[in-house]
Amino acid sequence: MKHLLLFISFILMGCQTQEKKEDSTSLPLSKAFKSYWFDGTAELSSYQLMQSRYGTPREGHAVLIYVTEDFLVKEQVKANKKSEASQMVLKLNRTKKFNTGIYPYSIMSSVFSKLRQKKPLAKITTSVQEWCGQAYTQLNRKERLEISSHSYFEGEADQDLSLEDTLTEDELWNWIRTQSNRLPVGTLEIIPSLEYIRLKHKPIKAYNAVGSLETSPDFITYQLTYAELNRQLSISFSKEFPHQILGWEEKDLKNPEQITTAKRIKSLKLPYWTLNRLGDERFRDSLGLK
Repeated sequence: MKHLLLFISFILMGCQTQEKKEDSTSLPLSKAFKSYWFDGTAELSSYQLMQSRYGTPREGHAVLIYVTEDFLVKEQVKANKKSEASQMVLKLNRTKKFNTGIYPYSIMSSVFSKLRQKKPLAKITTSVQEWCGQAYTQLNRKERLEISSHSYFEGEADQDLSLEDTLTEDELWNWIRTQSNRLPVGTLEIIPSLEYIRLKHKPIKAYNAVGSLETSPDFITYQLTYAELNRQLSISFSKEFPHQILGWEEKDLKNPEQITTAKRIKSLKLPYWTLNRLGDERFRDSLGLK
């Protein structure tokens, strides 16, 4: 009996230690955050896009869709309903549409970030479609970063990678909305956006970069500079909560004329998943999307 009691005591102490460890890495959600993000709607923001592709600027539009939802931790997909197996995440769907000559491009990236976590990333997916073919990359953060990538290009066709857990550029778009005060600055190792990797045919790995913050009277700009890639990304967002993204810019440091820019047109809070009837197209007009 004595040995049994000691065993139970040991287990309980271990559980308490684990709980304290988890508590030490958790971030509280403010009343303002809960009021804004748990109101049953999504935030939709439209942008006038000028996308550099094949050395030429291409007019188009981009949309950022931010929404909270229940996420199955094990399967890493959206849960049909809240349960002990699910966790609340902030999801970003970032879309771009533009034409290159006769044929169109459609790009979408999805980023799933667990709420209340200092290291929140759960999953990233990116797909690129155009008339020559399509590419798809998925990253799942477990003990390591498990990556599956598929492309129609020779030498990129089907890849399965397992990388050390490290920071990713795509997740920082969610950090801006949830923990902008913790955006990494200084020298760091980071995986560039999966969109950039696919469009530029770069190896999927972490690269050295420098992060910096610049504050102006009305907004803050977060910047990542990759000297090795001759690339610089700047994301501007409002200083006040909910830190809406006002626009972004992506430069080729070797060819400054090759620049991608996005400037916000409008933001709306809507339950877009219910707006699928004839006539609901008027909400696209409200966002300036033709």
